[in-house]
Amino acid sequence: MTVAAAQRGTTTVSDKAVRKIAERVAAEAVSVSVPGAGAAKGSATVRGRRADVAVDVALRYPTPLPGAVRALQKHVTDRTHRLTGLDIAAVRIAVTALIPVPAAAVSVAPRNHPGPAGAESVVDSRTPLRWWSQRRLPMGLLTLAAAVACSALAFDLIMVHTVHRPAALWRTRTLNWLSGHGPGEPSVVIGAGVLAVLGLLMIALALTPGRRGLLTLASPSPRLRAAVDRAAVAVLVRDAVSDTQGIGQVRVRVRRRTVAVRAQLAFGDRVVARQRVESAAGRALEACGLRQVPRLRVRVRPEAAWDPAPEEGGGGAGQPIAVTADGRALEGASR
Repeated sequence: MTVAAAQRGTTTVSDKAVRKIAERVAAEAVSVSVPGAGAAKGSATVRGRRADVAVDVALRYPTPLPGAVRALQKHVTDRTHRLTGLDIAAVRIAVTALIPVPAAAVSVAPRNHPGPAGAESVVDSRTPLRWWSQRRLPMGLLTLAAAVACSALAFDLIMVHTVHRPAALWRTRTLNWLSGHGPGEPSVVIGAGVLAVLGLLMIALALTPGRRGLLTLASPSPRLRAAVDRAAVAVLVRDAVSDTQGIGQVRVRVRRRTVAVRAQLAFGDRVVARQRVESAAGRALEACGLRQVPRLRVRVRPEAAWDPAPEEGGGGAGQPIAVTADGRALEGASR
């Protein structure tokens, strides 16, 4: 006797089974790009032959989230459908954490040196050289002035046409004044000049980046933007130069394209001290990771009590010298 297919029974896949399968599939896909990311957590709801799946995962940082999430959604949908036989209506992916890549796994190409053929540069060419300002204060003032003027005019027009109230006094006086003054009068010329200057100022604000106090950092991802304050760069360079042997007071001025270092030499050879200062300042600038490293300008000037002898001859670091009225140095003198 042959039993019809409809009478042989049905196979039911529980919510718990679908959830475990989706978690396992997502964990397999994520563990390839994020070693040690841990198990994925999820939930599933089965309604007949359809299932809704939600999975919480941790992704690698940095990574473009939209593309990674879409690829993970497709992978979970296809694999879960193949293993359960259910139609996966929707897969909701929640990114709960971003795990940084270990420093040893990232290979950074040297600046201004082409890498091997086919290799992608760490610094994206689309990273802006300047940090653009949103101009919140000028835009806020302009929006507020326009909103007040338009609201007052609209309110007066509504009151005139609905309540049949006479026009506001400020509107009638403005129209009378404009009708009685021509373009050649001084008041009109002054007003037009002020408006023209304000217009040019708005154009300049729209075309210039602003935020001159920020320097853009090199970014490993086109979607990641970072900047550092010029004052912070100046402090880092100043601290690095101050640790140089024989250098006393240091002044650093950081601009967008140049970094000027002014150091005073307490003791030692001027040529050697200048080379050390340039090396220390250059290493500090490279460590900042700027998108465009500014040019370095170094000036080393001897102090009034400068001792040309090296540290071994007296006047070493931590042993300042005193000079008498006739120019002779007193070794071992303290401050």
